Order: sequence, then structure tokens, then C-alpha cells
Amino acid sequence: MRRRPTEYRRPARRRLIGWIWFLLGIFLLAGLVLFVVHHFHQVQSQPSVREKTPVTEQVHHESNLNLTQELLSSNSYARQLSDQMTLAKAYIVISKEHGNLKLAWELSSQIRNCQRLLSQAAIKGEPITQEESDPVITSLAQLIYKAQDLHYDISTTIVTLKSHTNALEERAKAAIAQTAEFGHIASESMPKGLHCLGIRLTEEWYGNPEIKRRVEEQRNSPRLVDNNLYHFCVFSDNVLATAVVVNSTVSNADHPQQLVFHIVTDRVNYPAMAAWFVLNDFKGCTVEVRSIEEFSWLNASCSPVVKRISDPKTKEYYFSSGLDQGGQSKFHNPKHISLLNHLRFYIPQIVPNLEKVIFLDDDVVVQKDLTPLFSVELHGNVIGAVETCLEAYHRYYKYLNFSHPIISSKFDPQSCGWAFGVNVFDLIAWKKNDVTARYHYWEEQNAEQTLWRTGTLPVGLVSFYGLVEPLDRRWHVLGLGFDMEIDDRLIESAAVVHYSGSMKPWLKLAITRYKSQWERYLNFAHQYVRECVMR
Repeated sequence: MRRRPTEYRRPARRRLIGWIWFLLGIFLLAGLVLFVVHHFHQVQSQPSVREKTPVTEQVHHESNLNLTQELLSSNSYARQLSDQMTLAKAYIVISKEHGNLKLAWELSSQIRNCQRLLSQAAIKGEPITQEESDPVITSLAQLIYKAQDLHYDISTTIVTLKSHTNALEERAKAAIAQTAEFGHIASESMPKGLHCLGIRLTEEWYGNPEIKRRVEEQRNSPRLVDNNLYHFCVFSDNVLATAVVVNSTVSNADHPQQLVFHIVTDRVNYPAMAAWFVLNDFKGCTVEVRSIEEFSWLNASCSPVVKRISDPKTKEYYFSSGLDQGGQSKFHNPKHISLLNHLRFYIPQIVPNLEKVIFLDDDVVVQKDLTPLFSVELHGNVIGAVETCLEAYHRYYKYLNFSHPIISSKFDPQSCGWAFGVNVFDLIAWKKNDVTARYHYWEEQNAEQTLWRTGTLPVGLVSFYGLVEPLDRRWHVLGLGFDMEIDDRLIESAAVVHYSGSMKPWLKLAITRYKSQWERYLNFAHQYVRECVMR
């Protein structure tokens, strides 16, 4: 078998394939080089983008600079300036104490520079730089070192500032005591307008005989003893306040002709009070005005209060200067010992023929018809009153001295207190329980003021103990003379609002928010009111 001849063309094909692989390698190498160059270009371009981003954020942050955060930051120049200002202010006080006014002036000047820097930083919205703060910080530090060289050291600073703090506290306490005292004096003094009104009405009384004749006719009216009518008692020396009580009561009554008012005042104010209620018509109601001096049975042998009033010690206690009483002038108010205030315990003797009456204080305003109050069932009790232990008032232990054995053995300290001001009295039950005798007993026991301090409410709590019928709270809302936060809805729903407290509505220090309720029932059409009160 013959062999195939040698083929010489095959090596030429191999050379062609080799060239192809060579060209492909070159292309791959070029692509790799291009890839590396492109990647290197991206790596170099990225830092420039990253560097620009913080700048933008920093500018945005600086444009919204929070100066409070700067002052709280321990590393900021604003904090350093603030701390140096505080220390410099302390050294100003000490340097003035030592008579070094030049140093005090220099410190004040640098403090103003600090304040100027801080205000500029707040306006620009940029933090204080080192270049801006260094001159001020250096100058202020030199002055502080100068103050320390003058022995204004930390211990001296602390002692001086402490003495100033104590002095300011003493001044604040004195100012508070003086404010309370002046407020007390203002609340108890008679405004010029009321004094003017009283004088004009007194002149009318003595100059017009017709007024006296009409007063005598009212004294003999059979309506004064008619138990089928609605009887009210008001004891006051304030003509204008009493007029508002009567006017507001009859203005809101369904049948004002059926109302009868028994007003008792003192001898000084009797002519003005009587003249006012004769010269003005109150929708046909009957008004009787009497003077407390007419009650001959009210004497020292009968009443412990009358006996105590004549005592020189009592006069000194109630009529001496309140500033000498250790800031307790409210307990030394002469009105606490006034017979007009204590007349409420003698109502059966004042109106002996009546069976039921409503007692009204002279600082109340009636907003609804009160005649339904006469129909409230008292269940054999003597007095109907609104309890106050749910308000800013207190229980028995807040009024009475329960460390005394007489008090602790007869009363429950947690018993709920109640309020005078709007009270319905069953005079038949009163006489049956002889409440006036109980009142006399407790007044004698408290002759040395060891059972309670003063006032008519504590003695009322003990005299009527166990004889009180709670009334619906809407009959009587208190606090318009001291509480500025009474709900308007509560005031609107109240039958009677009571200006209990020192800010009476006829005074300049009255709470403005509540004054309109009282002024609504002033007779501004009367000539004397326009001339005296509105002037």
C-alpha cells in the first residue's frame, strides 16, 4: 500500500490562523487599556463631587444657625462669651460694693461688646469665629484677672452674691406683705363715689320732709308681717351695694310686688339708706329700713359681742394699725366685730312675726327668681346653705382649733363647711332649737379667741352644727371677689353670685371680668349716681 504524498499547504493555513489570534489579542489588550483608563478617570472625578457636597450642606447648616445650641455647646465661642459675661456681671456687683466704679465701667463696656457679637451672630445666622471672639475674650479675661488681683476671689463673690440674694428675698417678702396690707386697706376703705352718694342722700333726707313721712308710712305697712309674702333680710352700711341687691332681686322675680325687704343699717348711714329706697321705685316691692340703734334689746347684758366691743383690749386688737400685727391684718378687720355682721344671729328678734326669711349679704347679685327657695324642704333644720367643701374652701378643721378639748369633743373635723351670703332660715325651727342662745354660748367660750381666730363664719358653723340643710350649689356661687378662674357657665347658671373676697365690685381693685354682672343693676339714670359714682 502506497503512502500519501506530503501536503505542503497546511502550514500556510496555520500561519493565517496565527495572525487572526494575534489581532484578537491586540484588540483585547486595547480594550483592557481603555477600561483601565476610563475607571481611573472615574476614580479621580469622584473626590471632586464628594468635596462639593459637604460645602453645600455646611452652608445650609450655617444659614439655619441655632444660637441656643451654640450657647449650650461646650466648644463654641458663644458659650465662652456667655460664661465670661456671667462672671463679669458678678464682678460688676462686687466692684461697685468696693467703690471701684472704673472697673465696673470697663466690665460693663466689654459685656456690651459680648452682647453685640452674640446679636450679630443671631442676625447673620453664622457661628462666632475665633477671629471675632479672641479680642473680646482676651479683654474680658484681663479684666476678670484684674478683679481677682483686687481680692475679688470666688469666695468673696459667693458671699457677696449670697448677701444680695438674701437682701432681695427680704425685699420681696416686705413687698408681698405691703401689697397684702395695702390691698386690705383699699378693700376696707370707702371709695370717694360712695362717700359722695351718701352725703347727697343725707342732704336729701334732712332737706325733704316728704321722705321722712313716707318712711313712717312704710314702717306701719301690714305687708311687713304678712307670712304669705316673701321676706328678705339685708344688713349693710353700703347704700349702693344694698341697692344692687334689692334691684337685682326684684328684677329677676316673677312677682316683685310680693317681695318684702328688711334692711338694717347703722345710725350714720340710716338717712342715706332710707332716702334712697324712698326716692326709687323697685317694681312695687316693700322696703323697710331700720337703724341698729333702735334695737334696745341688743345691749351688753344680752349680747357677748356688744360686751366685747366695749372692751379696751378688743378696740386695740381690731382698731390698731394692721402693720403692727405681724402681717395678720386680715384677722384684725373691724368688720369682724361689727354688729351689722353679727345681726344675722338675731333675725328672730328683728322680725319676730315672720316664719321664714332669706338672708342676703350686701356683696351678692341675684340672677334668678329666689321665691322657689322658700319652698325648699329643710327637713326640720334651721338653715339652708350651700356646702363649700368641694371648692376652694375648707372643712371644719380649717376654721376651728381642734387642739382645744371643747372643740374636739363636740365637732367632727371632717364635717363639711358651708357659706353665709344666701341662706334660707326657718325661724320656727330657730326658736325651737334656741340657736341665738347657742351663739351666745360659743361667743363667751371664745372670749380669748382660743377656739377660732375671728369672723362670723366659724361661730356660725358651731352655732348651727347639725341644723344645716344642704342646698343645690346653683343657688349660690362664691368667689367672684378673689377667684379669677370661675367657669362662665357656672356663673350663668347660678341663681346668686357672691363677690366673696376683698375685690368687691364697687372698688377699683375689682376683677374686671365679673364687674359687669354687678354694674348691670346699678341705677345709672339716677342723678346722684351719675354725679358721684360715674364721675
